[in-house]
Amino acid sequence: MEREVVDAELVLPTHLNFKKIQMYDKYPKGQSRGRHWKHLKQILQAENYHVYTPDEPNYANIESPPSIHPPKRICDITGYEAPYFDPRTNMRYANAEVFKLVRSLPKEYVQRYLALRNAAVVLK
Repeated sequence: MEREVVDAELVLPTHLNFKKIQMYDKYPKGQSRGRHWKHLKQILQAENYHVYTPDEPNYANIESPPSIHPPKRICDITGYEAPYFDPRTNMRYANAEVFKLVRSLPKEYVQRYLALRNAAVVLK
């Protein structure tokens, strides 16, 4: 039985269509393996934006109008999206656990959190 297997010449193709191409076949040694992203500083240097006139729009002087969408409300403690608002402290919170923490904070800490988002007010 073994002799039959040895005598048979079975030629397989080097690459099967349904298999992925091996990395060493696709990218020879020294060739980059994917897309490289440029940073803004590299784009500015490559495009010589200092040559353009100041009124011509480019990456360096781009201006856009304010967004028409309302800003997202973010929890003052966790940084997650905050669907809730505490009227006593004016702080935003994400869930019940954070609400317990907000209510247990001293007034000076609440003022510091509100000052971080420029909403500090004098509490009663």
